[in-house]
Amino acid sequence: MAYLPGMQGGQAIADVLFGDVNPSGKLPFTYPRFVNDFTHYDYKNSENISKNAQYNPQWPFGFGLSYTHFKYSHLMLDKKIVHQGGSVGVTVTVKNSGSIPGNEIVQLYLSDLVASVTPANKRLRGFSKIHLEPGEAKTVSFQLQDTDFVFIGRNNKSIIEPGKFKVSVGELSQEFELVK
Repeated sequence: MAYLPGMQGGQAIADVLFGDVNPSGKLPFTYPRFVNDFTHYDYKNSENISKNAQYNPQWPFGFGLSYTHFKYSHLMLDKKIVHQGGSVGVTVTVKNSGSIPGNEIVQLYLSDLVASVTPANKRLRGFSKIHLEPGEAKTVSFQLQDTDFVFIGRNNKSIIEPGKFKVSVGELSQEFELVK
């Protein structure tokens, strides 16, 4: 997608199409599969009330293409029980399993599994852009703070509730519990 690429847009598009530049951008929105299919990446599970209304976009938020392949492994949390006011460290290993160098944007999503108000399915809580040569692997670290667990409660005020949370990076996920 180039939209309004400006005076040098043609050259930039040609560089990507002919492989002179390896693209690494990610979509900042969800691209619908069908007309009037406007489900966002942070939809609520309660919004899927029928088989026909399932989240199935053409390209989801955070989707991107590259001329190389990246593999995610070893997603780890530094603790499984986090006290309110505390933080949890997250690490994941990313490897360029392709044959050319590339940049990857590692995206960390957080899901509140149970809340007093229907929580969003997942929310982007961190990202990091890294460069990897072919065969190279790097460990990427994130730190989830108290503010990452906040949502808007019933009385339109920001709150943090204890409960189970799920961290997702790529296809990997781990759960932890937030306690008082």
